[in-house]
Amino acid sequence: MYIAIEGVIGVGKTTLARLLQPAFQAEVLLEVFEENPFLSDFYGDRARYAFQTQIFFLLSRYHQQNNNVPNILNAGKNLLSDYTFAKDALFAGINLKGDELDMYHKVHDALGEKIPKPDLLVYLQASTDTLMNRIAFRDRPYERQMERSYINELNNAYEDFFSKPFDHTPVLKIDTNELNIIQNAEHIKQVENRIREALGLSPFQPALIT
Repeated sequence: MYIAIEGVIGVGKTTLARLLQPAFQAEVLLEVFEENPFLSDFYGDRARYAFQTQIFFLLSRYHQQNNNVPNILNAGKNLLSDYTFAKDALFAGINLKGDELDMYHKVHDALGEKIPKPDLLVYLQASTDTLMNRIAFRDRPYERQMERSYINELNNAYEDFFSKPFDHTPVLKIDTNELNIIQNAEHIKQVENRIREALGLSPFQPALIT
């Protein structure tokens, strides 16, 4: 079983993956983004550093997924990941234009054919105000220059991206605005239950029809 968690920066993907690990007895694959040498410069000057940042992320995500996902699944283990390879193109569509975007898509499409797809994608939703509050709360140095307009643009792009069929993968959308999975154990149980129901994985409590 392979579950991938997606959502805008600050929505809580990594936290959720870690908290769900014991319930699903899964290996956890976390995106390695701190190693991108262009990231801090990108948040300060998006236009200048977009292509370098995006290509580094593309290759990093490909190597991480290609080197780990097949091995974990072939060993018969469950897997939780806090990102998907396919969504990398979403960021490219925002940050790149013209020939740079065309070149990016050629590389992305060639690499993407080799990456296993999740059994379920959990898309965490939140308002832009909620995301900005969570980003400020965790206070990562390279995110301090992050503009609200950029997060709002990303939020709209995610909504559009996941409003369509996604890469032949079922999508479970979860509104996280009123959830506090860190401090409220009941909230994490609710999320776990919805995932189990989406996968038909016992035990779960069927959702009430209202």
